[in-house]
Amino acid sequence: MLNVGKIEEGFVLDHIKAGKSLDIYDHLQLDKLDCTVAIIKNARSEKMGKKDILKVECDLDLLDLDVLAFIDHNITVNVIKSGEIVAKRELTLPKQIKNVIKCRNPRCITSIEQELPHVFILADEEREIYRCKYCEEKYTPTTK
Repeated sequence: MLNVGKIEEGFVLDHIKAGKSLDIYDHLQLDKLDCTVAIIKNARSEKMGKKDILKVECDLDLLDLDVLAFIDHNITVNVIKSGEIVAKRELTLPKQIKNVIKCRNPRCITSIEQELPHVFILADEEREIYRCKYCEEKYTPTTK
């Protein structure tokens, strides 16, 4: 059995879809932080069959919960202090995301004005549809 030590202060991202932990690592820019990160891929899960887990030993304020919720709002965020879980954070789809995804419409103002932020608004919460703030182009993930 694999044994990954407990962390003293930070957070554990649990119930990540199997194979998605590296996407989350990249989107949260964890490589730019000076902290300990453990990535557990394809862990056994009664609920999901297989899952990924991320353990990050750093301040929770460094975590962008909106980006995380956009990637997968079913992830459980466990807040760790003094080696114990002190809180569990539920994620909800953010109403707006900025510079996480790019508009693919070649006629969108963001294609011409390079310094403009790529902003997407949650248009349909039930179907998880986001649209570009400027041209209303629907975001369609390549794989989600």
